[in-house]
Amino acid sequence: ENRESAVNQRALTERLRELGWRKDQILLIEDDQGRSGRETAGREGFQKLVADVGLRKIGLVMGYEVSRLSRNCADWHRLLELCALFDTLIGDADGIYNPRDFNDRLLLGLKGTMSEAELHSLRLRLDAGRLSKARRGELVQHLPTGYVRGPDGGVQLDPDASIRERIETVFGKFLELGSAQKVLGYLVRHNLPLPRHQTSGLCAGQVIWKPASSSTLHSILKNPAYAGAFAYGRRIGDPSRRTPGRPASGH
Repeated sequence: ENRESAVNQRALTERLRELGWRKDQILLIEDDQGRSGRETAGREGFQKLVADVGLRKIGLVMGYEVSRLSRNCADWHRLLELCALFDTLIGDADGIYNPRDFNDRLLLGLKGTMSEAELHSLRLRLDAGRLSKARRGELVQHLPTGYVRGPDGGVQLDPDASIRERIETVFGKFLELGSAQKVLGYLVRHNLPLPRHQTSGLCAGQVIWKPASSSTLHSILKNPAYAGAFAYGRRIGDPSRRTPGRPASGH
């Protein structure tokens, strides 16, 4: 809904016309709208841009600011290397730069570093705000299966008795058997599926009953929300396990 930034970027086409480029010479790349510049995976527009620079198809790369091109120093400096090699200029709202010129290259490098550091600052502010809300008891998170929010925003048990009973069965059997694997065996033998509240996708907001699995069972037993606790940082990101184009994966 906040599209003013996109409008400003598109307005750069008029600036290029003022600098002498014809309309048929200007290519507007909008493939990466809504994607972070933290990595190239999933950013087809940026990948095509880098490829076209290497093929000497581009004379000037224009962006509203450096962060719109990349927020990763490795990717940014790789683009600068190619632009310097194939004599491609880089422009933003402040001016036009020649990557072959040392002073311009230095300034572009600093802008890229600041753009990457800004991600860290944004994350710190977001985390601080989240913790502040949690201390006041005002933080709203996705509720685990078995809980719903009432009209006043408070948390209460799901009115569906079958969902409540199944969750109670999981914890009751875990106390009785003492092993998640044994609980899973019990659920499978008795053909007892587990409910899962979908938070995204086509079935967002609905509860879907799925066959019991080890991952689903562990997600219930290890969720601190069932104990009335707030916790964060339970999963540590591993870049080597991340799926390209899915920044939230790799935990």
